[in-house]
Amino acid sequence: MEQLFTQALGLTAPWAVTGFDFRPAEGAIHFTAECQASRLPCPACGAVDQPIHDRLPRRWQHLHFFQFKAYIEARVPRVACSQCNKTSQCEVPWSRPGSGFSAVMEAFVIALCQGMPVAQVARLLGVSDERVWRVLEHYIPKARTEESMTSMSKLAVDETSSRRGAFISVFFDAEQRRLVYATPGRNAATFRAFAEDLRQRGGAPEAITDVSMDMSKAFQAGARAQCPQARISFDPFHVVQLASTALDQVRRAETKRAPELKGSRWALLKSSKKWSTQQIQTMHHLQRSGLQTARAWRMKEALRQIFREAHTRAEAEPKLRAWIRWARRCRLAPFKRVGQTLKDHLEGILGHFSSGLSNGFLESMNGLIQAAKSRARGYRTDQRLILMAYLVCGKLKHLPSNPWLTAAAKPA
Repeated sequence: MEQLFTQALGLTAPWAVTGFDFRPAEGAIHFTAECQASRLPCPACGAVDQPIHDRLPRRWQHLHFFQFKAYIEARVPRVACSQCNKTSQCEVPWSRPGSGFSAVMEAFVIALCQGMPVAQVARLLGVSDERVWRVLEHYIPKARTEESMTSMSKLAVDETSSRRGAFISVFFDAEQRRLVYATPGRNAATFRAFAEDLRQRGGAPEAITDVSMDMSKAFQAGARAQCPQARISFDPFHVVQLASTALDQVRRAETKRAPELKGSRWALLKSSKKWSTQQIQTMHHLQRSGLQTARAWRMKEALRQIFREAHTRAEAEPKLRAWIRWARRCRLAPFKRVGQTLKDHLEGILGHFSSGLSNGFLESMNGLIQAAKSRARGYRTDQRLILMAYLVCGKLKHLPSNPWLTAAAKPA
């Protein structure tokens, strides 16, 4: 049995499993591993054939053995080196230094955290959530440093809520659709932090050719300062969202003298393909009413139609200019403001039709981040939300492999 467990743990000489203790009352099995050498290389300087000074008892939690917790216990040698005059503890082959989990267990923890809240993972494993966070805090930053950014040229930027009144800015590789950087705040300083991180990982902000974003002045200033060669394009979703916000402002103001508008908000904002029977009846009545809200809805839909039908800048520009003229003379104050905003940002809006970039995929990515936050009922710090964002949206290639998938992939 000892030989079987030695092979199962992947141990080779001088390490071996020399015993195990099954404790049903404790719900655990304890494996005893031993280094059977009397002399070892120095862990500090590498000098060979150095005497063992002493052995210190240590314990690591391993993957469960059936329904029982499993622990590896060992007396870890410390080598007294005659070359560097240091006494150094040897590393064990099943775990990284300083961890209380085996490496396989840490890989399993990371796999679980991709789909479960950290607190739930901690309860499942019978450990504190701080121990789980320490695993994530070690491996996720390490995996990010090993990701090459040398080929990134197209960037998509947005913000997502971290808690009430607070936000984090998220920077995505628009071609590979993966999160490459996240930081608290949503101002120009976030772009400086992104540019510095990009340089540290082999990328160059000057090599970025296109940036897709909303019409935030802070983001625009940051992009122009840090990515001077980039063409800025404004995401169609956020452009149409300006019209949707203006529509809701018109509806709210008119509801005071037109009570029939109560309950119409979602029908006005949704696509007509998603209307319920009741909403179809509401909109049919609205379109025959002559209310300002009906006119506002038609303007919003007309703007959405431009982005749906136009495929090139040449097709989109005359239609957008016509819509802006319509909005600026429509006598609906919210839409007049939208018209002026679109006129001031027309070049960036048209940039979408040249670059082909949009932040549509960012909305689904932000949805994954918010879903993780919701499952966890929030995170105590922005940094932990950012760690989780990297885990679920970063497509990190250098994280430890899920041990169950790795085992299943091996040929029989």
